[in-house]
Amino acid sequence: MHNTSPALIRSILYGSALMLAACSGGGGSGGTDTGSTTPGTGTSAGGQTGTVTYTPYACDAARYEQAKRLRIYQVMVEAFVDADSSANAGSAYGPSHHKGDIAGITASLDYIKGLGMNAIWLTPIFESVPENGQDEWADRLDGTGYFASNYFAVDPKFGTLEQLRTLVETAHAKGLYVFFDGVFGHFKHNAHNYPSPEGRRLSTSGPAQGATGREAVYPDDLDFFKEVATYWIRELKIDGWRLDQAYQVPVGAWGEIRRAVEETSDAVTYVNAEGQTVHPLGYMVGEIWKGAGDIASQGYGTEAQPGLCSAFNFPLRYNLVQTLAVEESGAGGKDATNLNTGMDWNLAYPPHAVPNNFLGNHDLVRFGDLLQRGNVAQPSDDAWWQRHALAWAFLTSRSGPLTLYYGEEIGDELPGFDQKVDCANDGGAGARAGLCDDHVSRTSGKVNGVPGQVGEAAFILSAAQQALHDDIRTLMQLRDQHPALYAGSRTPIAVPASLQATLYVDHKATDSEAVLVMINTGETDGNLTLAAADIGSEGTLTDLISAETFSAASGHYTLTVPALGYRFLKIDAPSAGGPASSTGSLTGTGDLARCDLPDVSGDGPIGVPVYIRGNYSGGDNFSATPADRQFHYKGDNLYQVVVDEPSATAYGFKFATADWSREYAVEGSAPVRLGETQNLAVASGPGTESSLTLPQAGRYVFSFRINADQQTGE
Repeated sequence: MHNTSPALIRSILYGSALMLAACSGGGGSGGTDTGSTTPGTGTSAGGQTGTVTYTPYACDAARYEQAKRLRIYQVMVEAFVDADSSANAGSAYGPSHHKGDIAGITASLDYIKGLGMNAIWLTPIFESVPENGQDEWADRLDGTGYFASNYFAVDPKFGTLEQLRTLVETAHAKGLYVFFDGVFGHFKHNAHNYPSPEGRRLSTSGPAQGATGREAVYPDDLDFFKEVATYWIRELKIDGWRLDQAYQVPVGAWGEIRRAVEETSDAVTYVNAEGQTVHPLGYMVGEIWKGAGDIASQGYGTEAQPGLCSAFNFPLRYNLVQTLAVEESGAGGKDATNLNTGMDWNLAYPPHAVPNNFLGNHDLVRFGDLLQRGNVAQPSDDAWWQRHALAWAFLTSRSGPLTLYYGEEIGDELPGFDQKVDCANDGGAGARAGLCDDHVSRTSGKVNGVPGQVGEAAFILSAAQQALHDDIRTLMQLRDQHPALYAGSRTPIAVPASLQATLYVDHKATDSEAVLVMINTGETDGNLTLAAADIGSEGTLTDLISAETFSAASGHYTLTVPALGYRFLKIDAPSAGGPASSTGSLTGTGDLARCDLPDVSGDGPIGVPVYIRGNYSGGDNFSATPADRQFHYKGDNLYQVVVDEPSATAYGFKFATADWSREYAVEGSAPVRLGETQNLAVASGPGTESSLTLPQAGRYVFSFRINADQQTGE
């Protein structure tokens, strides 16, 4: 996105449901997004043309209910812990020692288990074979494992097959699931030289990806990757897969791979920590680093043809860091209502979706460095540690699996780094130093009581690191003990207007329990009064951490949430009717609410077409300009477009031209309030978009009117 003039445009934005008379009735049966794709058909990421049909396979509800209990600890193998001096990558992207190995992970399992985690995810451990004459950048990429050559061999840079077997068996004996990293959409150029045990070979016709790899071709490569996915379940009894760049694989193909994984898992057993004979979980989670609409269309698929059943919840992650720190672009300063907006993104997902929530990973800047980037807090500040704990308190209370990137539990960061480095124009200096945003978080592992490298003394946590570690351990234990946190239905609770900027309150409930989740993003204590009827309570509230109890007086509870703090309050006697909930009006009055106004020729005062650009399904993460989201000029400086939404959804958006010479969003990048007029402002650059939640299917009109004295600039 490109810059525009900072001049403020005094405009009106209006969103109104067109299921009313002004839209000739009815909603939900309208058209489809012309930019969307049909899962299971079409072209593959690797260039396969024509129509491809895949056999649908439904999500296993019981399997993914179990998966909601997952508390995954992610390890970047080459950067983590060095316990085998004969196994060293030596070179990779990021600022670590590049000596991490399988033995180092095994040595850390007691620590991971003690933190309260019940699973580990290893970045790729398959062999990357050097090509003759390859440069340092290929060497670095080989160190990450993300462009494999031989999917059926362990890379000696990380260790041996027997060490890997020991890791998996030891983890299982300690009650930890083990997930491998599956890169099934691309591979190294020489991968076709390494056939599978059953004699299959990878394609050679896919488009290049970077200097050393190529994309897979589907369905040509489908059977090969089915074999990869099932081989390691049979060989080592792993519990499933994290799936890199999952959008490179057609949705229908994911359904077929998932079926192979689940059927193989159900045919294999191992003995767990309780001495029970169990099957591998067979869980799969996709990485689609895009908006909610694209995650839905390119990963989850439809109910008729499901692809993946779980994917990382990138949209929620961005709302979380925007609220408590800043995102990588520097955009932040959002208030507590932004957390609710982040939860609304889930409306874009189909019913079978089980999002995996997280704070960071190996491609994102560490939360601590983002706190510094936004001048929010420094490691010497109490707020630094409080904001880390608060982020994990929020994630602890979200339904679905969660993933913690190694080091987050101790507030790890890269000392001396906070600002973005222009790695695209520095001749590789930033990448060599490990300072590019997409790999700066790959710091050396720090595990209490375990040497970081062979020959070093054991690492010992500082007092502040230990305190944060203990807070997160308490949160993980709490989550394990209370299904309402990891699997409960959610009802947002209204708070007084004076506290909406700092207090976020949720009601989480299963058939067996109800918990009130309270998050204070402000730096002063939050004192509030809640009606018992509004939170669905007929008795006392018990703090799940402190055991303090609260009774209602005259039907109201008086509660305090500490500054940058949180509370989990068990509702000891939930009411049969549950908490109060309400939705605002979707309708309005006047020309802005109409969808039958005739067009006026021309593009109006802006002079060029304007579109709703966003991360809705088919929006290509703000890149697309679909014809059915192009504004029509109605005269009198008024622009409108009517959009058919076939289901409830949420997305981020801007009103923008095709060349980004005009970019507008709600003033302050605030969310849209349906049925109300709001000011619109020039919004240039990333992180300045507004969000929109549409609670039901229907036809919606988007309207804005620009004053005659506007100053847009170029």
